[in-house]
Amino acid sequence: MAKVKKAYFCQSCGYESAKWMGKCPACGEWNTFVEEVIQKDNGLKKGNWRVTTSQKVANKPKAIKEIKHEEQTRITTPDTELNRVLGGGIVPGSLVLIGGEPGIGKSTLMLQIALQLSPYKILYVSGEESELQIKMRAERINAKNEHCYLLAETSTQNIFKQLEVLEPDVLIIDSIQTLQSSFIESAAGSISQVRECTAELMKYAKESSTPVFLIGHITKEGTLAGPKVLEHMVDTVLQFEGDRHLVYRILRTSKNRFGSTAELGIYEMLATGLRLVTNPSEILISQREEALSGVTIGATLEGNRPLLIEIQSLVSPATYGTPQRSSTGFDAKRLNMLLAVLEKRGGFRLGAQDVFLNIAGGLKVEDPAIDLAVCISIVSSYEDIAVTNGVCFAAEIGLGGEIRAVSKIENRISEAEKLGFHTIFISKYNLKGLNLENYQIKIHAVAQLDEVFKAIL
Repeated sequence: MAKVKKAYFCQSCGYESAKWMGKCPACGEWNTFVEEVIQKDNGLKKGNWRVTTSQKVANKPKAIKEIKHEEQTRITTPDTELNRVLGGGIVPGSLVLIGGEPGIGKSTLMLQIALQLSPYKILYVSGEESELQIKMRAERINAKNEHCYLLAETSTQNIFKQLEVLEPDVLIIDSIQTLQSSFIESAAGSISQVRECTAELMKYAKESSTPVFLIGHITKEGTLAGPKVLEHMVDTVLQFEGDRHLVYRILRTSKNRFGSTAELGIYEMLATGLRLVTNPSEILISQREEALSGVTIGATLEGNRPLLIEIQSLVSPATYGTPQRSSTGFDAKRLNMLLAVLEKRGGFRLGAQDVFLNIAGGLKVEDPAIDLAVCISIVSSYEDIAVTNGVCFAAEIGLGGEIRAVSKIENRISEAEKLGFHTIFISKYNLKGLNLENYQIKIHAVAQLDEVFKAIL
């Protein structure tokens, strides 16, 4: 009998060691090593999804000019939000990993896509639910596809046997943590099992040119469960975000070999499934009858998509001695920098004030173009003076209090005009090459924060 091979793996980063270690030399975490059986001698060839076929002839190097480039036709889905996030559609042979919190709607999203791809043959493999449970969800979504097949299975070898018979156009795995390969004796969900199953599926996707979607769990820290190498192996990593108590969900890209990583898709969770939100600016701006202090509208960009978002601020005297600085959806360090600029350059005494900042709609924004909207929102709450409805902002703030130019200002102005805003404040350095005659909205170009305060407050 062959000797069983064992090793120790870091549960945080996937680092492999021959012996137990207290501290991981790769990520620095303590007490994260666990022992796992990583190989089983069963006469099969490890990592080969076609177990019965013989080994192919080894590849030989080719000159780059000898390689023929053929443009691959993407699979365009009826889900325009998913198409945008993937970079224009599903690429044949791609491996896509979708992560999100439990109950956020990952399985509903993938089942909905499987039922919408009616011309294509889809295989939905579930290791968490029975076929009856998936059927009940499909009836709730109320979408029909005669070419959508369900398989409740966790063994990768059994899955590959069915794949050879069915030969689907798209494969969906729910979830990668439930799969188990016979080449590894570890339990399902362990680091070695996740890595081996992903490697087998990756080889299947590349050799058969079949796109594969993997649903993955996330840890309590918000990162994808399993080794970090899992994210390096796949072609695209999508994050399905949102609050389970709110109806809106955001599909965000953190890695994409076939498109931009700055795109996002927005959905609304309903009893009948996920609804596409074609105009997200309307849901990110709350409907109110009268102007309130501390509320401003900023024009931001997510990829090539302009969004008008609402920034809410609350400034009040510090009650407990030490002033609080709290932000939701906005970088806390950048908030502290903007507060320092307002105190130094604007003369506002915010050092003894509690400052709370919130991006409405549950969106997380990293675009510096909303700096001006954040500053005006804070000052509006501090002075208790409301900003007039119909005014928005699109500019970055420098440490000297100067208004800096931002990219793709034409898209931001067009989005604000389309939503009915009558005035937009931008940097005067954005006027170069900008034809003002193309817009009905009033464009107010400024160079310093003082100019905005005089015009608004």
